[in-house]
This record gives sequence, C-alpha cells and structure tokens, in this order.
Amino acid sequence: MKKLLALSVFGAVLMSGCSSFKAERVDDARADTEAMGITDTWVGGDTVRVIEGSMKQIYAHKGFNEYYSGMNGKRIKLFVGEIRNNTPEANLPMADIQDALLEKVSNSDQFKLIDAEKRQALLKEITYQNDGMVDPLQAKKVGKQSGADAMIFGEINMKQDTRGGKSIKYYSVNLRLTDIQSSEEICRTREEIKKYSKGNGSW
Repeated sequence: MKKLLALSVFGAVLMSGCSSFKAERVDDARADTEAMGITDTWVGGDTVRVIEGSMKQIYAHKGFNEYYSGMNGKRIKLFVGEIRNNTPEANLPMADIQDALLEKVSNSDQFKLIDAEKRQALLKEITYQNDGMVDPLQAKKVGKQSGADAMIFGEINMKQDTRGGKSIKYYSVNLRLTDIQSSEEICRTREEIKKYSKGNGSW
C-alpha cells in the first residue's frame, strides 16, 4: 500500500513537471527579446542587425559608389571571404553570420556572387565533361568561369567590462571590401552590438 502511494505521488509530481513546459512559435522580434532573458551572448537577432547595418554602410560609402560607377552598369562580381572570430566566445555562430552575408550579397542589385566554395566541385565536373564522357557539343568548356572583381572579408571582436555582478559586452563586426586586381581598399564598415547584463545567470 505504501509502495503504491509512493508511486502515485511520484507520478503526480512527474506529470506536474511535464505539464509546466510550454513551447510556442514566435516572430523574430519576440525571439530576440526572449533570448535576452536567457543569455548575454550572440543571438540570431544580432546577426540580422550587423549584416543589414553593414550592407547599408557599404551602399552609402563614397568609395563604394565611386567604384560601382566605374563598372558602367555591370554588377560587381564579389567573392565573400572568411569572417574571423577574434572573440573569446568559441560558440559564436560564424557559419550563420557568413550565410546571412552571402544571402544579402546574392539578393543585391549591385553585386554578383562568385561561389568560391563550390569552385573545386565545379572544376571537377567540367573536367569530367571534357574527358570524353559527355557529348562534346554539350560539354562545358574549361576557362569560362568568371573571375571576381572584389573580395569582402572581416572579423568580429569583443571586449567585456565586468564589476559587481554587472557586465557589458562590446561586439564589433568589421568588414572590408577590396579590389582584387589592385588590392586597393574600396570601403570598410564597422557595426557594433552592446549587451548589458546583471545578476547571476544560470547559463
């Protein structure tokens, strides 16, 4: 009887714990707000802010507009290079940040994206097509790939000030757009994210 009672109490507690959990879909703004109650590290909303802000800076930059005007109406063929993580936070979502930048470039009217990451795979396929395995009239030719006009690369830095259970983090995302042929800098941007936190977090 006692064993049965104990099992009943345990089951009630377990069911109570399970029923307290709730999940719901939220929009980006709500997700960003809720994330700030969980962590003071980088979240998805930060990626959106810095990439959108950086692209706006590029489009408004005098150096970029001078360079683009010299393209005579053609889009700038752009290679997106590495964005380095110079912060002490190893879990910074660098792949997501890189993908967000690639998406913005791909959707741009001023840029044409050169897919450098897939270039080796493309070269392998073109080589295969020209080794006699494909109808010569249908095979793509070696030497027809587009070369990039410019390259964009950058870094993310962070410094943190902490005192008396309070902390503020300063993230800075620095991008540089450079002409490949001349190595001359076209423009550079700097976007910042500041995060203030206090109390003893559990994460």
